[in-house]
Amino acid sequence: METRWLEDFVVLARTRHFSRAAELSNVSQPTFSRRIKLLEEEIGAPLINRQSLPLSLTPAGEEFLVLCEQIQERLRLTRERIRAIDAGAERRVLLAAPHSLLVHFVDEWSRRHRVHDRLTPYLRATSWLIRDYFDALERGECELALCYWPTRRIEPPLDLDAFDSVVVGSERLLPLSAPDPQGAPRFRLPGERRRPLPHIAFHPRGLLDATLRAHLGEQSQPPFLTTLSESIQAVNILELVKGGYGLGWLPARTARAALASGELVAAGQRDWEVPLELRLFRARRPRTEALEALWAEISTR
Repeated sequence: METRWLEDFVVLARTRHFSRAAELSNVSQPTFSRRIKLLEEEIGAPLINRQSLPLSLTPAGEEFLVLCEQIQERLRLTRERIRAIDAGAERRVLLAAPHSLLVHFVDEWSRRHRVHDRLTPYLRATSWLIRDYFDALERGECELALCYWPTRRIEPPLDLDAFDSVVVGSERLLPLSAPDPQGAPRFRLPGERRRPLPHIAFHPRGLLDATLRAHLGEQSQPPFLTTLSESIQAVNILELVKGGYGLGWLPARTARAALASGELVAAGQRDWEVPLELRLFRARRPRTEALEALWAEISTR
């Protein structure tokens, strides 16, 4: 299968028009159509529904488009890495982390340990779910992943056999609320069964949500909550909680300024707080010399 066929298919999937796609690919329409037909023969299934206007993809075409886009993204990342090596930047290590950790932890931590000039934050990762970080490590899209991590085992467990890790810090999830006019929390835990508290929650497929649910399940008095919103990024939860829409659990570093200014107050006692580790991961294979050297330094500290 020729690479240009994949490129042709992506262009056609985006334009949904043979003439326009051929023009963008700098070939005649008959040549372009022949390439798409050859691709379908190679795949063994029709990819384009030619009876609709504009053109649409068949179910097989939708599935194949995902694969084509993944291949193109992998090629792009590989080209960037090669250019970086040619430019002498191979000593820098690509670090993926949530937005809140990049903003409130990575810079201070990396400068304190004198590794700041050897790390490059991978900004594409700031809104990933936890599984995305390990997938990226395995395929070499990034070299390090910094994650919030539970201090206890939770279900379902992640398979970490292919990864090394080291704890580089700690954090706590704090239950927070906007204050009422008297300065008391507008929403106070545990709430009432008849009037559950509005909850601005983490994404249900994220590790922080699973960690929080495990912690709440161990409390003698369960909270009464109704979820109004779910978000991957803590900053989005922060703004909604500050706006008085509900209570939410936030990393202490993320909420520090809002707590100091009085925009947020604790929504419950310390029993409702959730301890976390800040854990750095790497794939066991393959590894660069720059990553080996950096990991050795971080591990000893």
